[in-house]
Amino acid sequence: MTGDPGTDTDRGAAGTPVDPDYPVEPVPRHARKSLFSLAVVLVGFTLFTPTMIAGAQVGTGFAFWPLMGVLAAGSALLGLYVGVIGWIGARHSLTTVMMSRYAFGRGGAKLASVLLGGTQVGWYGVSVATLALLTAQAFGWQDPTVVAVLMVVGGVVMGATAYIGYQGMYWLSVVSVPLLLVLAGWVTVRAVPAAGGPAGLAAIEPSASMPVTAAITIIVGTFASGGTQAPNWTRFARTPAAGFWACLLAFLAGQFLMLFCGAIGALAFGEGDFVLVLYQLGLVVWGLVFLVANIWTTNDSTAYNFGVAGAEIFDARTKKPFVVAGVAAGTLLAVTGIYDHLLDYLTWLGVLIPPLGGVLIGDFLGRWRSGLPESSDLPAVRWENLAVYALACAAAWWSNSTGFFIAPLVGIAVAVAGTVAVEAVRRGRAATG
Repeated sequence: MTGDPGTDTDRGAAGTPVDPDYPVEPVPRHARKSLFSLAVVLVGFTLFTPTMIAGAQVGTGFAFWPLMGVLAAGSALLGLYVGVIGWIGARHSLTTVMMSRYAFGRGGAKLASVLLGGTQVGWYGVSVATLALLTAQAFGWQDPTVVAVLMVVGGVVMGATAYIGYQGMYWLSVVSVPLLLVLAGWVTVRAVPAAGGPAGLAAIEPSASMPVTAAITIIVGTFASGGTQAPNWTRFARTPAAGFWACLLAFLAGQFLMLFCGAIGALAFGEGDFVLVLYQLGLVVWGLVFLVANIWTTNDSTAYNFGVAGAEIFDARTKKPFVVAGVAAGTLLAVTGIYDHLLDYLTWLGVLIPPLGGVLIGDFLGRWRSGLPESSDLPAVRWENLAVYALACAAAWWSNSTGFFIAPLVGIAVAVAGTVAVEAVRRGRAATG
């Protein structure tokens, strides 16, 4: 095989087909993907309508040029963080939740799986709700029952490509990503003159007040959970460098583009969602095309993530039953109104998820950068790393509550430093014992 999408014929010892996405084992060399393939899937993941909404809400709190600095800083922080953890995943060809077994132990990793898989189920619900509500708005449907039906149908259809696996997500992104980029670029071109040109944009005064630290926490929170699970894709990379660059392209450039589009839409048209901007311009059909392609490319990756997390929890060699269960749970959350709590949800993701990735990075630096330990030697729980994670979450929460610095960065820094320190103490005791 070339490593690009194709038919995988691996079979287990009993002759039964093996899930070609290898949810609980390293990806074999013949199943690796090219940098282009990884970048297409990851960029499709980050082109996400709720990110534009977050950009619009952040955009109301800053003048234009300070806003550009905030968006760039948040995207750069997210991109570098995801790039590092993606590099580690590519080096060892394991998913995030499987790497968590080395950092937290076999039992402790279940916490990571529940946390990462659970937050992705929540994101799935947000996306399903977004799709249904904006579709109903386009057609003037106000009946709550109709909206609920749209949520159910959308939830099922978007889960289909995740059920197929990497190949389904790749081909969906190949079709959708160019279309999304063209539409986003076109509306941005229309938005600048509508705001009075560059001078008009620069002259717009903020209509709200938001601390820089809070804005960056929200930006990182948009993809804190999904970005931490970037190894779910970079484990397919042929080299660690390919995994890093695919992540940096997607989570820095792709994230910034979506935030920028949302902010420009809000400044020029008083509306941060490009779908609604397209509606305002009379392009309802293109708005719906953008909406479906945009959310589908992200939600299939989201469903893939909670499928992989479920496979780790139950040590199953296939993710498919957990994709189905997660799609059902996420769709139920959509119907019950998770969309109404988006900003609070993003803030908590920015507090709870980056410290988890920080522990993985710290454990890699302190223990297994030269090679993974034998899986048979893994303890049930590595309590010291769980304690570091709890401390890092507390530090991130304190940072967010007090406005001191940037909560996700504080959480990552405390987690990395704490995990490295724990390993240094352990080695010191082993040397003197």
